[in-house]
Amino acid sequence: MNSSCVNCLKSFLTFLNFMCWLCGAFVVALGEFMMMNSKYASLVISFWPIYPANTLVVTGTIVTCVCFLGVLGSMKENRCMLITFFVLLFILMLVELAMACVFFVYSREIGTYFEKDLTQSLQIYKQSSPEGNMTIKDDFDAVHYVFRCCGVHGEADWEGNVPISCCTQDPCDNITPTNWREGCLVILRDWFSRNYLSTGAGIITMFILQFACMCVTVPLFCHFSRHGLGYQG
Repeated sequence: MNSSCVNCLKSFLTFLNFMCWLCGAFVVALGEFMMMNSKYASLVISFWPIYPANTLVVTGTIVTCVCFLGVLGSMKENRCMLITFFVLLFILMLVELAMACVFFVYSREIGTYFEKDLTQSLQIYKQSSPEGNMTIKDDFDAVHYVFRCCGVHGEADWEGNVPISCCTQDPCDNITPTNWREGCLVILRDWFSRNYLSTGAGIITMFILQFACMCVTVPLFCHFSRHGLGYQG
């Protein structure tokens, strides 16, 4: 392999790894933003990947670390870094495939998790004192306001003690209030499904970039091995 091909492969691998690193950093930032601004985490706790922010932060952090190693390995022509990068990237891709399979297997049961957790949160809300369990209360009220829904299946879930967040008017008429009639279960489930589609598209894009990185890493590593390169600092 002549020097021009090697330089081309190095540049291409560095570029791909840099793009993967940017994708990973963006995924982490998006996950952190969702954690700070979304008000639904305390309501769905049985199956943690159902909350997309958790998955985004964990996946993005691992991707940034692995791809940064690939950038250093290709720039420094270091065989140790390249083979470590290749192994870690292969494991990461297997984990991503496993997560995709888990999501696919549990996709039909997401509604069950939502209904169970939302019903439990609603019962805690109803049984709490005015100053108790404020996190769940604030999150449930935020769901009511944002999605314009009430309760799990409807306002009847509150058994007459409907919170003011279910009111359709602002300010609410306390004498004859009009509440949202649709329950939050279906609306929230659809919202999470749409987030899964966006998350899935990002994971697929990263998977393609990672596969391309692996394909370029092999000939570059073989070239360094034949010429005895790669163990210097």
